[in-house]
Amino acid sequence: MSTPSTEELPARRGTEFMLLIFAWGISVAAYANAGYGVAGRWPNGLGGYAATLGAYAFIAHLAVRQFARYADPVLLPCAVLLNGLGLALIYRLDFDDKRAGREIGSFAPHGDAGVQLVWTAIGIGLFVAVLMVLRDHRTLQRYTYTLGAAGLVLLALPALLPAHYAEVNGARIWIKVHGFSIQPGEFAKLALIVFFAGYLVVKRDVLALAGRRFMGVDLPRGRDLGPILAAWAVSLLLLVAEHDLGTSLLFFGVFVVMLYIATERVSWLFFGVIMFVAGAYFSYQAFGHVHERVDIWLHAFDPANSSSRSYQLVQSLFGFATGGILGTGLGHGRPSTVPYPKTDFIMATAGEELGLTGAMAILLIYGVIVHRALRTALAARDSFGKLLAAGLAVIVTLQVFVVVGGVTRLIPLTGLTTPFLSYGGSSLVANWALIAIVLRISDTARRPAPVLPPTQDAETMVLR
Repeated sequence: MSTPSTEELPARRGTEFMLLIFAWGISVAAYANAGYGVAGRWPNGLGGYAATLGAYAFIAHLAVRQFARYADPVLLPCAVLLNGLGLALIYRLDFDDKRAGREIGSFAPHGDAGVQLVWTAIGIGLFVAVLMVLRDHRTLQRYTYTLGAAGLVLLALPALLPAHYAEVNGARIWIKVHGFSIQPGEFAKLALIVFFAGYLVVKRDVLALAGRRFMGVDLPRGRDLGPILAAWAVSLLLLVAEHDLGTSLLFFGVFVVMLYIATERVSWLFFGVIMFVAGAYFSYQAFGHVHERVDIWLHAFDPANSSSRSYQLVQSLFGFATGGILGTGLGHGRPSTVPYPKTDFIMATAGEELGLTGAMAILLIYGVIVHRALRTALAARDSFGKLLAAGLAVIVTLQVFVVVGGVTRLIPLTGLTTPFLSYGGSSLVANWALIAIVLRISDTARRPAPVLPPTQDAETMVLR
């Protein structure tokens, strides 16, 4: 008897490779432009940087070609482009740090771009490892509750440590040991999204049952409100214990949206909004740091605030205004007037030196990542894969919205990092793992199913 054959479909790895060359070229050009704009000459080691970034992208491409041949061809180039632009912005800000060090007569720092390049290597390594080890995303469903417990432990760990091991700028979200620091919440998000997807796949039929109808909305039954109440309580506990407004909002928002996707019940969104408003009001009244951030948001230009508490936000808005439509050009602005420009406010740097055009281009790249992840969710052949891909798309969406909304004064500041752009290893490595998981789901969704040859179909019909 002949063996089944596979219908050949275009894997589009060539398309991915060409897009990677484009992303690499823009990243290297931005890095070179940043150095030339500040120093009036091309950066030292430009060739080495270009070769290193190109090698990272090529290794990632080879991993996808080998282990996820039918995966989406657009996701990896978008991630490489964002990572490369982040390196260029950090490298540009390093010049200001060195200048400030020379002015005060202290030792000039070596810069953070090189460190971020090392974290990029680690992120690419984890990306390759995920594709090698995770041959089927459905394997994660077996560890639903294990990953849920691990995610909660990672979230709670900084709150259990002494302050000098966990606290930075008032938020207890770090683990710091001998100069090395890691933000476990970045990895906890991935674990909790897997838990949400696995839990909702099993419980969605029960959660989709409607109770009473109120004002045209089908309300869930009272005994089914447990999951959303638990998510609400955990998000408040995070806010209380760790002073981490951003993660608590992200955690609750992702769960509510995934709950809606799983059940297709608008009532869950209705209850989610109500609980969000109630939690926000309670936090505003009970916690001083939340009250302060809301006050800064509402009265940023009040003289009593703008010279101290809201200085960071005001300088960010001035930077966006200075950039205008086309920006001042890399190396020609003053982004370092904003405190923490490499982490929380790196979008302010992009807005000033790349202008509205550059900032919108960056947001468009994020939009492409979210769009391709949602397409993967629609194409997935299993419910767990659909929910997992959708949850990963939602977390990128909410994180970018919260960050950009905060630095532009659309919403209060929360302190989250911008995926792939901000300086920091935890966020960068975790987001590379996120892209790998989406690519694995995409490969499974687009991989053609085995097709029996005509001779075997005929033999089967005769046997029947």
